[in-house]
Amino acid sequence: MIGRIAGRIEYKGEDHVLIDVRGVGYIVYCSDRVLASLPRSGEAAALYTDLLVREDLLQLYGFPTLVEKEWFRLLMTVQGVGAKASLAILGTLGPDGVSRAIALGDANAIKAARGIGPKTGLRVVNELRDKAPMVMAMGAGTIASAGPEVTDDAPTPSAPAPSPAPAAPTSAPAQSEALSALSNLGYAPGEAAAAVAQAAGEAPTATTAELIRAALRLLAPKG
Repeated sequence: MIGRIAGRIEYKGEDHVLIDVRGVGYIVYCSDRVLASLPRSGEAAALYTDLLVREDLLQLYGFPTLVEKEWFRLLMTVQGVGAKASLAILGTLGPDGVSRAIALGDANAIKAARGIGPKTGLRVVNELRDKAPMVMAMGAGTIASAGPEVTDDAPTPSAPAPSPAPAAPTSAPAQSEALSALSNLGYAPGEAAAAVAQAAGEAPTATTAELIRAALRLLAPKG
């Protein structure tokens, strides 16, 4: 199993990138969003990969983080969702958007992806509601980027110019910790994930403690 590719970009196609690793070129299929985020030809890049094996097909799919890779694998467990549809969903929403859509049961967000109809969107949120928290709760260590890695024969990439950073959203570790805390309190994974996602959406810079308090208010019996 090939789990990670690191080398020099030879070229980028419409739906794939060719990465040279010490003289061996690997074709890696990626979403539009991931392709746009990769550096130019001749520069170093690294991607986590998932190898799809069929009788007449061997294809590598690439992702900047392990979390995105796990979403890809989880989405493909849904009936009628293959590799192409999984990439389309991730390309449109990103891993955080997929997490939020499933937690909130937002099938409309899922069907916004190219080639995804309303029935498939509903199937995704319904089938993954109780499975998604396992990926959502992945720790900060697995969320880290694959990085670029310079191979022996790859040129050292120049550091990009710094750009103004947008207001930081609620961190993935904070959401993970809040989700874990609610699970320890006995809440079902699906309802805990929905409450944390809604709380994070309403307070994008909330800390773990603030997320937990907000989620508990949302989960409190009404009336």
